Amino acid sequence: MDELKKVERKLTKKDYFVVSSMLFALFFGAGNLIFPLHLGQLAGHNWFIATLGFLITGVVLPLLSIMAIALTRSEGVYDIGLPLGAGFAVTFMALIHATIGPFFGTPRTATVSFTVGIAPFVGKGNEQLALLIYSALFFGAACWISYNEKDILNRLGKVLNPIFLLLLFLVFLVAMINPLGSASAGHATSAYANTGSAFLNGFLEGYNTMDALAGLAFGITVVTAIKQLGKKEDRSVAVVTARSGILGMGAVAVIYFFLILIGAMSLGKFTLSADGGVAFSQIVQHYAGAVGQAILATLMTITCLTTAVGLVAAFGQDFHKHFPRFSYRFWLFMSSFASFLIANVGLNEIIAWSTPFLMFLYPLSMVLIVLSVMAPIIKKNSTVYFFTVLFTVPPALLDFINALPDIARNQAWAQALLKVRSVLPLSDVGMSWLLPALIGLMIGLVLFFVKKKQVSKQA
Repeated sequence: MDELKKVERKLTKKDYFVVSSMLFALFFGAGNLIFPLHLGQLAGHNWFIATLGFLITGVVLPLLSIMAIALTRSEGVYDIGLPLGAGFAVTFMALIHATIGPFFGTPRTATVSFTVGIAPFVGKGNEQLALLIYSALFFGAACWISYNEKDILNRLGKVLNPIFLLLLFLVFLVAMINPLGSASAGHATSAYANTGSAFLNGFLEGYNTMDALAGLAFGITVVTAIKQLGKKEDRSVAVVTARSGILGMGAVAVIYFFLILIGAMSLGKFTLSADGGVAFSQIVQHYAGAVGQAILATLMTITCLTTAVGLVAAFGQDFHKHFPRFSYRFWLFMSSFASFLIANVGLNEIIAWSTPFLMFLYPLSMVLIVLSVMAPIIKKNSTVYFFTVLFTVPPALLDFINALPDIARNQAWAQALLKVRSVLPLSDVGMSWLLPALIGLMIGLVLFFVKKKQVSKQA
């Protein structure tokens, strides 16, 4: 241990800043811009209460996912599920990477940046061809930046992210100096009419960022980058991961606050928009016209590209580690190419089919993150994990069915299962899994402490 410490490099403040900047860049994509902005419009005068709910799933939970990686000294999402066995771990890893990766999350980085930033410059009737060209260039760039693993830290933390932050700071500065209206005067929609519903809907809106899932998947990318800076010992890597995570997610929280605030203020000038992308476009065009739209296009492309880099790299690293027959670059190319193909299906279809998977995977991820944070107490005990997950999965599957597009949700078998779901507490707010998960956790903890007490007596 002492010999390892001697050869380890002591990180400077600049190193911590670069790692934090990389973490921020990995997490902050287009959804992180448009969802909180739209939340501000939906919540109106209840924007602050909605912000508190949103910050739990949009900031605290992703931070806990990073802490879970640090506390358990894991390298990625596979290790988080390992207490339940290798089969569960690899299945969970594949589901997470498929959802935030080539099936939904990664294609969304291209479609959102195109729809919000580029499409307004494209003539009607040419959108599909333009999206095809844009997505090919977009994922080609993401694949190129991720091609050499050692370059990811420098290209994200030192180059792309500072450019993004500068442009976003300019948007905030203008919006604060010349506000569109009073945030406290905006009308709240029915879903956000009272403080309780505003908080719960803000909480659920945070699912759309996918950041809690991303935090687990990005673990291997972060650990690899930290080791390249000279940290070799597991404990040192864990400490750097935790400190950098707090700095990076702190910056995310500040930006969310201002985005939601600006969204609420925008109701003084505009009516409720169809989505956050439309709202963002309206705001920048109001302040700066075509120049503002060009800035928005640049902003969206950069932030989406940095997230896409993290997603395709994490996919390649994790799949190469567990399926080493194929190289990192093979998996990287497969993820990039599949994302390119699905991106051209269109943004609306991607969002419609991603929501059910988020409603299933978020509860499962939340309980695994909490259990990982409890690792110093429960020592990754498989009994605690088993009962907690056992009680979480069935209601989470029912939430999955409830969130399916109507073509699937209206099937007879689905309606029969949804009748069962309707009797569960909190099912009306999409959290029918919460009480069963707590019951499972309590059963697991009781069994764990009883067995621990028996062992101590025998000793």
